[in-house]
Amino acid sequence: MEHIFESLAHFWQFTGFANVTLTHLVMIAIGVLLISLGILKKWEPLLLVPIGFGIIVGNIPVFPGLGVSIYEEGSVLNILYQGVRQGWYPPLIFLGIGAMTDFSSLISQPRLLLIGAAAQVGIFGAYLLALALGFTPNEAGAIGIIGGADGPTAIFLSAKLAPELIGAIAVSAYSYMALVPIIQRPIMLLLTTEKERKIKMKKPRAVSQREKILFPIIGFLFTAFIVPSGLPLLGMLFFGNLLKESGVTNRLAETARGPLIDIVTILIGFTVGASTQADVFVSAVSLKIFGLGLLSFIIATFSGVLFVKLMNLFIRKPENKINPLIGNAGVSAVPDSARVSEIVGLESDPSNHLLMNAMAPNVAGVIGSAVAAGILLGFLG
Repeated sequence: MEHIFESLAHFWQFTGFANVTLTHLVMIAIGVLLISLGILKKWEPLLLVPIGFGIIVGNIPVFPGLGVSIYEEGSVLNILYQGVRQGWYPPLIFLGIGAMTDFSSLISQPRLLLIGAAAQVGIFGAYLLALALGFTPNEAGAIGIIGGADGPTAIFLSAKLAPELIGAIAVSAYSYMALVPIIQRPIMLLLTTEKERKIKMKKPRAVSQREKILFPIIGFLFTAFIVPSGLPLLGMLFFGNLLKESGVTNRLAETARGPLIDIVTILIGFTVGASTQADVFVSAVSLKIFGLGLLSFIIATFSGVLFVKLMNLFIRKPENKINPLIGNAGVSAVPDSARVSEIVGLESDPSNHLLMNAMAPNVAGVIGSAVAAGILLGFLG
């Protein structure tokens, strides 16, 4: 009988009940919250549901040495997590993004590329704020990229510059991407007048197939020569778009924007969530990262909208004016930020459809965030 009790006591030591702490329960509650937001509110469910469940998995209290934790060398979760730590997953996601993105609106209105560039101010603004709060230059660069509203880019850069902060940065980036409508709408209304919100823009011109094929080649050469350090992201983005537009690689394009990106999204979301273990994640540093991430998002939205207003000062013909509401779409949360432009525009004028015009700075923001990541990596890596 004594042996049975000893065995039970030994078994108890290995259970989650014996090793659970309050921080574990807090993290599990956060995971449940993210899952709930994804399912009930439908806020970025393809991201929040895997991340939320990953958080729950990562915060089941595990006795050290069992070889199942994501941070234990050789465990299954640890092997899957290498795609995040080594930066394999983000370029594959960019391949899929390129294969599903239509750059026609940007090709037809190249001036709107500047809006996507202006919105990247949020990245460098957050970088300076992070330095002021005592983060190292590498950590500040990784935190600042949250302002680009691009989860894969944030993971890629943080894996290179500050791998110890990947979990907090990734969860922050994806969470704020899901909250785009809530964060951006009040800023857009604050910065624009009713008259500005009613500006009607010309429909984008039709773009030829030749232009669509040439764009990824020329776009890649131009951006890669400027920031060679952004090669993995930029190369895969434009390659995916070439697969889509070439007309002769439809099977490859379908694979890239379908099964491949779905599989990688599952893996990156789940493993990033599982990496947010309570003893690593629950800290003052994580709270600072979440605060800076929100500020970078706000700065990016401010910059995009105000830059459009500045552009309009130099545009004489009324028919060529740009609606400032599309300035928010300069962040690369595709297509959610462009949809916010459309929704807010329709509130002021039910006949004013801005979606196609907003897609130009939106896809420019994807390129811009990758270029910004390359710049930071070149200077800090």
